[in-house]
Amino acid sequence: MDYLKNRDVILQKVRSLVRLYKAGALGGEKMPEDSNPHLRKNSDENLIYFTLPMALNYQRNSYKLWEAALLTWKDAKTKDVFCPETVLKMDDNTLSEKLTKYKVALQPNKQPQIWRMLCQTFQQNFGGSVKKFFEKFDFDVKLIKQHILQNKKSFPYLSGTKILNYWLYVMTQQSGFNFKNRKEISVAPDTHVLQASAKLGVVSDEELKKSNIRVIVSERWEKILSDTEFEPIDIHTPFWLWSRNGFVVEV
Repeated sequence: MDYLKNRDVILQKVRSLVRLYKAGALGGEKMPEDSNPHLRKNSDENLIYFTLPMALNYQRNSYKLWEAALLTWKDAKTKDVFCPETVLKMDDNTLSEKLTKYKVALQPNKQPQIWRMLCQTFQQNFGGSVKKFFEKFDFDVKLIKQHILQNKKSFPYLSGTKILNYWLYVMTQQSGFNFKNRKEISVAPDTHVLQASAKLGVVSDEELKKSNIRVIVSERWEKILSDTEFEPIDIHTPFWLWSRNGFVVEV
């Protein structure tokens, strides 16, 4: 396949992008989830904060989502949506009002139910603790992903290809825990990663129209980055910033 024939050239460009990112030359290093209350990294409060909004991070502006999450956390009247036990005691209208107040949820019915289901999963099976969930699988990314993918209904939207991998990446950055098998976190193929992949010749513009393009991109980057200094998720942020700023930096 053409992308493998051009692997050396692609890797050279990837290395350039990573260097530019580390030098702050890709339009800044502030990511959406940097809008957070800076809680103790290994606390349950911190882990649930980075989990529940993540499931609503589809087809929307990520910066606005996380800004809304922070406002919701800071407001004493809405902060309790981050407590799974409390959420399960709320009626649907109350939960919807709290989640839509600052627009964490944009849909008043569907998205609060996604939030509730995740709270139910963590509360009933892990005492409301994301940490206990990770501990059950010994902080092994491979086992965590397997469980979630085998129980998709219990992890609505968090089990999606893009969100699952990006959530796990954020957890490696924000939780303070050392996860095993980090290489199992594939590149989170959001819109910016897809566009950057096309720009680098990993997929064609025609392929971008395919319904399974996220799977295609994940598999190709896994092959390209095999036996290199990179794990797939390492390229996400450089690609995200490069695309978001219109590819103004040439590589």
